[in-house]
Amino acid sequence: MNKQQFLMMSIVGLALYLIATGLSFGAFSLLGGRGTSLGTTKEETKGPQEHFVVDPSLPKTEACPVNGAYFTKPERELWEKRRPLAVMIENHAEARPQSGLSSADVVYEAVAEGGISRFMGVFYCGAAGARVTLAPVRSARTYFLPWVLEYDALYNHVGGAGRCNDDTVDERAKALCQIETWKVKDMDQFGISFPTCYRNYDRLDHPVATEHTMVCFSDKLYKLAAERGWTNVDAKGVPWDKSFERWKFKDDAEVNARGASFSASFVAWKGYEREYGVRWDWDPVANSYKRFTGGAAQTDLENGQQLTAKVVIVQFAKEIGPVDEHAHLLYGNVGTGSGFLWQDGKETPITWRKATRNARTEFYDASGKEVSFNRGQIWIELLPIGTPINK
Repeated sequence: MNKQQFLMMSIVGLALYLIATGLSFGAFSLLGGRGTSLGTTKEETKGPQEHFVVDPSLPKTEACPVNGAYFTKPERELWEKRRPLAVMIENHAEARPQSGLSSADVVYEAVAEGGISRFMGVFYCGAAGARVTLAPVRSARTYFLPWVLEYDALYNHVGGAGRCNDDTVDERAKALCQIETWKVKDMDQFGISFPTCYRNYDRLDHPVATEHTMVCFSDKLYKLAAERGWTNVDAKGVPWDKSFERWKFKDDAEVNARGASFSASFVAWKGYEREYGVRWDWDPVANSYKRFTGGAAQTDLENGQQLTAKVVIVQFAKEIGPVDEHAHLLYGNVGTGSGFLWQDGKETPITWRKATRNARTEFYDASGKEVSFNRGQIWIELLPIGTPINK
């Protein structure tokens, strides 16, 4: 082959390569190639709850140890190989709707900073039968850790307040330092890579700041936890529920024993009603409570359903702070205090007790008897002492 022939074949080869590349790009665009920063399309990341591992139509005969709800035997076989997963999910107005909260067994809510609340979902039984999308995942705060320790749970978050050597953070607020010191089974996203967790800038139909974009997946988190030796037992073979105390559960009250109607609203910090005011409306047909935030129904992005709870607990605690230049807060959720229980369309005054950091939070009625909860999702609203409840 002479030099001229070689040059001609090279030009033809380059032309064919460019044509093939253009056709591939065009096909990708026509098939919905608008994706995340890591090349995963929005459609691929939505709706993973539909990908069930087990048949959801099977009889639900197995009671969940976390919230008493009934699930199928295959789901129980799955959750018994795992431990609860606690995930920090934010509630900034720009980040709504969240993903995954409708699948949590228990949801805790408390103000993070500046009147903006944050959720911690506890996923165990409800996450057994399907992969759950969790978003937007945010940072750790110290007062959520005593709840994590109740379950000896995996703790998924994106960084957090204060490492041990951070002089700018109040010692009491150093969540990252406490995670290390208290040997929490840490699933910090800073040590987790794609595809278990990543930033999806296309999750919502409008642009948001980077801090509102972190997405993680329950099945991948569980796989990673197993690789770290954290299944239903830890690396030393100790079961997660060795010291776990189950709450008491009951069936729904008979219709004639339920309330006539019920609605209650509150806001943790006065002046934040427009975006962070919460209302719970009792639905007598489903005997559950529908959640509204900022005057609008709060929904789960993955299924479009309004968030509901079978039981809502208001737990009053002393609020301290801001305690440092980062405006970190402290809440006294270890000890005792008062609150309310909403279930069956009725309100019951209660007392809560948590003897130690690791102990289970227990709830008692006015007679000193431990209350029994309806089976299903439970929401615990941690509010500063004196927060008005409007009914």
